[in-house]
Amino acid sequence: MNEQDAWETVRSAIGQVAPDVDPEDLVEGARLRQDLELDSLDFLRVLETIAAKAGVDIPEGAYAEVGTVGGLVGYVATHG
Repeated sequence: MNEQDAWETVRSAIGQVAPDVDPEDLVEGARLRQDLELDSLDFLRVLETIAAKAGVDIPEGAYAEVGTVGGLVGYVATHG
């Protein structure tokens, strides 16, 4: 999957789980849990939504890597 598609997948997943998150807040350095204020359940829902839409399963060992929007986009682009 290319980076553009990965961005769209991540934007869509976050928008579905947290519709109150402003799309302008989706910058590479934005931390999902701290900056976007996703609680742990919302974080897991975002990952599940990405798995369902893009077929990219993100194991628990990669959670630190996908803690930011940019990290999540990069992971999806690399593994999708």
